Amino acid sequence: MKSIVIYTDGACSGNPGAGGYGVVMLYGTARKELSGGYRKTTNNRMEVLAVIKGLEALKEPCAVKLYSDSKYVVDAIEKGWAKKWRSQGWMRNNKEKASNVDLWER
Repeated sequence: MKSIVIYTDGACSGNPGAGGYGVVMLYGTARKELSGGYRKTTNNRMEVLAVIKGLEALKEPCAVKLYSDSKYVVDAIEKGWAKKWRSQGWMRNNKEKASNVDLWER
């Protein structure tokens, strides 16, 4: 299985506001960069979308080392928040809906 390194970042000017994401993918000496932007979005949406775009760009199953500076993204994955939200019908708790469900479902 190929091993690939993916670096991701997302940002926003205002929250919500204009924002974008960037992805750098490395495989051996090959490098691929992805980016995009939106007029009205949030920082967390751009952070999650960067990860999604990087993973969606893979053409075959790979061993992936993923880097993100987003506490939201890292905690949602490493602490199992996203799995918990999904198992609870995309609710954070009994009263609050999880944010960015459309992206987490992807």
